Amino acid sequence: MTRRVLVTGAASGLGAALTTAFRARGDEVLATDLAGVDLTLDITSDDDWAAALAHVDETWGGLDLLVNNAGVAGGGRLDVATMDEWERITRINLFGVVRGTRTFVSMFKAQGSGHIVNVASLAGLVHPAGMASYNAVKAAVVALTETTGHELASYGVKASVVCPSYFRTNLMASMQGADAAVGEVISKLVETSTVTADDIAREVLAGIDRGDELIVPDPAARQAWDLKQHDRPTYNAVMRAQASKLGGVT
Repeated sequence: MTRRVLVTGAASGLGAALTTAFRARGDEVLATDLAGVDLTLDITSDDDWAAALAHVDETWGGLDLLVNNAGVAGGGRLDVATMDEWERITRINLFGVVRGTRTFVSMFKAQGSGHIVNVASLAGLVHPAGMASYNAVKAAVVALTETTGHELASYGVKASVVCPSYFRTNLMASMQGADAAVGEVISKLVETSTVTADDIAREVLAGIDRGDELIVPDPAARQAWDLKQHDRPTYNAVMRAQASKLGGVT
């Protein structure tokens, strides 16, 4: 069955990979991004979201799948990251998802179907040092998605959250912040990953097909999440060993 799909942040990275994967299956995709693609959408703009809703309604008369993918990189140690950085990443990575969800909830309720897929991060489940702001907003996206699934279940609407580990993407181009040392550490993890955006997209589509509410799409992410759930002392030891290394970077 052909689905009607809206993807945010679709100009590059995972958004572009998801758009390609959906279209390869025969789905109709509205690829949106701050830089344009099919439709210009600044996820922090209420006006842009209203325009996206109007476009979907006029073009398709409904929507089957909303993929809130757009976001930026961030992080920094607690005493280095600024409040402006906290406000920026919250405005984009959390409130962007909130705005997208709120925009389409009424349509989904009215049609009695739909699926909201929010791209968070392993950082929403596993919380390494030096990334407090990113961890916090991604954990909030996880919580928002679970709440959405509960609240909309009686309307026939599903919600899933995607929590990948580091994979090769251009996300680091959006990294801003005072803690350059932590930024370098994160960049190296992204650059040396053997996992691609296409790999993640393939697993996301499989998770959607299964109806998974939590999609942990890569082996490294699954291993870390499993460790936290089943061996908390070891997990804490690993996280704190990593944290101690940050004390020596400037």
